[in-house]
Amino acid sequence: MEEKVTFEDNMSKLSKIVTELEKGDIPLEKAVELYGEGVKLSAACRRQLDEAQIKITEDDGQAPSEE
Repeated sequence: MEEKVTFEDNMSKLSKIVTELEKGDIPLEKAVELYGEGVKLSAACRRQLDEAQIKITEDDGQAPSEE
């Protein structure tokens, strides 16, 4: 069974990737690899936030507000 990664874990990993990319002293190939991983982590965080919003909405019995 696959262990579910928490939102906080994903955000921590994403933050480390951003910090590494911002240094600007890594080879292009590594930067591209990190960027791709960051995109995947960002998407995972977005899904987790969407799931949390749905759960909160269901618990409140109200439709989510659109911003």
